Amino acid sequence: MWQKFQKLVHRENSLVGAAGILVVTMTLSNVFGLLRDHYLARNIETYNLDIYYAAFRIPDLIFNILIFGAISAAFIPVFTSFVSRGDKKIAWRITNSLISISVVILAALAVILYFFMPYLTPLLVPKFEASRQNQTTQLARILMLTPIFFSVSYFLGGVLNSFKRFVAYSFAPIVYNLSIIVGSIYAAPRWGITGVVWFVVVGSALHMLTQVPTVISLGYKFKPIFDFGHPGVKKIVRLMIPRAIGMGANNILLVVYTAISSALVAGSIAVFNLANNIQTMPTVVFATSFSTAVFPILAQKASIEDHASFSFYLTRSMRVIIYLLVPSTVIFILLRAQIIRLILGSGKFSWDDTRMAALTLGWFAFSLVAQGLIPLFAKAFYAKHNTKTPTIVSVISIIVSIAIAYPLARSMGVAGLALSFSIGSFLNAILLYFLLYRISHKVFDWQIIISTLKILLASIVMALTVRESGHLLYNYLDMQRFWGVLIQAGSAAIIGVIVYLLITYLLNCQELGWAIKRRINDNGAAK
Repeated sequence: MWQKFQKLVHRENSLVGAAGILVVTMTLSNVFGLLRDHYLARNIETYNLDIYYAAFRIPDLIFNILIFGAISAAFIPVFTSFVSRGDKKIAWRITNSLISISVVILAALAVILYFFMPYLTPLLVPKFEASRQNQTTQLARILMLTPIFFSVSYFLGGVLNSFKRFVAYSFAPIVYNLSIIVGSIYAAPRWGITGVVWFVVVGSALHMLTQVPTVISLGYKFKPIFDFGHPGVKKIVRLMIPRAIGMGANNILLVVYTAISSALVAGSIAVFNLANNIQTMPTVVFATSFSTAVFPILAQKASIEDHASFSFYLTRSMRVIIYLLVPSTVIFILLRAQIIRLILGSGKFSWDDTRMAALTLGWFAFSLVAQGLIPLFAKAFYAKHNTKTPTIVSVISIIVSIAIAYPLARSMGVAGLALSFSIGSFLNAILLYFLLYRISHKVFDWQIIISTLKILLASIVMALTVRESGHLLYNYLDMQRFWGVLIQAGSAAIIGVIVYLLITYLLNCQELGWAIKRRINDNGAAK
């Protein structure tokens, strides 16, 4: 039994298997993420959750600038190119160098920021009173440990991506969320948000340890190496700089949003983060899983200059993501109040918090398709070792989002921040696709337009079905009870999805077969 389990975890996954594994595990991870948010909202007042979420901003900014950009944009393509040429020894040396360098840098930053955090916190949450700023500082100091663990974990995850081993990689976030859930249930009532933060740190360590056995099975052995001059290390650093700028800009956006939210009604920071976490579920499950699975293939096709296959996998992935996320948008907008009530509407999460979160979720959901396509388009550029273009586009869209955030927040509250985020997401996706088209006209064909029109038609009928079935069920259910809300929302969503699938089947949408069977052959037909 144990040997079978090890074989399942360590074996290489095809695109079909990878997409299937990532969809299942990312769905589980998001379910646990929703449970995490449920227990956080249940056991901690939104007034204190504002402090909890604000404390993440600086540690997340550090990690995303220094590490995350290097993994997605630079490490995987470079590592894959060495492995494909049979230079495993060099690939391992590069990995050890990057892990060693990143751990030392992040540990040094944790020490430095420990002393500077009291001066940064007032800039982050300028409208917090002194006691709340002090608590934010203390939590941020603790959370500076997480980038150290995540830096190692994400490099190991990059190795697993390159070797198409997705099981351990995709289970790491589940373990991380489980740790926070335990902290939310058992530590929050006793030690408040400080207890939960320590479980976040434990979760980040478990996130790393979950991936270690599979990486070792590939022949990896850690050795502390600081080879700054290695050509592979230099290339990764060179490629990651533009991506680091883009990730930094994205996190600066969140920092600005946090500062604006601190001046709004109490609970605005918490509501923004909770609604954002909920709306990411369909994009992570349906879009990120597929773009993650297809990325090594895009990198491989780009490395051998197989432009036809590269465009084929890109355009088909794009069509599947649109097919899955348009109906998700319909459900999240029409059933936003029910979703918030089911996930967050209990315990210390008040009715005013629920109303504010529902409105915010609706404006977030407006851009689900754009958010789902951005990672795919960006990875297409990364596969071609081009990190500058997505960075420039990201910075432009973020500047626009920041410019319109404050006036929208003044008129709409925290929901205005969600709207400004969505506008920036649409701008980002449109610009990326336009620039991909300029590089290669093969990323566009009229089938994309035709299939999108079919999907929109089916979604309109679906929206009417969800709305009317929801209204009909409302008259027969006790909507003051959890089960009444669950039955109404669940039934309306299921009926709507059935109608959507039926109409797309009658319209002969190829994406239906691809989404169900998750396999595409070179003629574009589902097998």
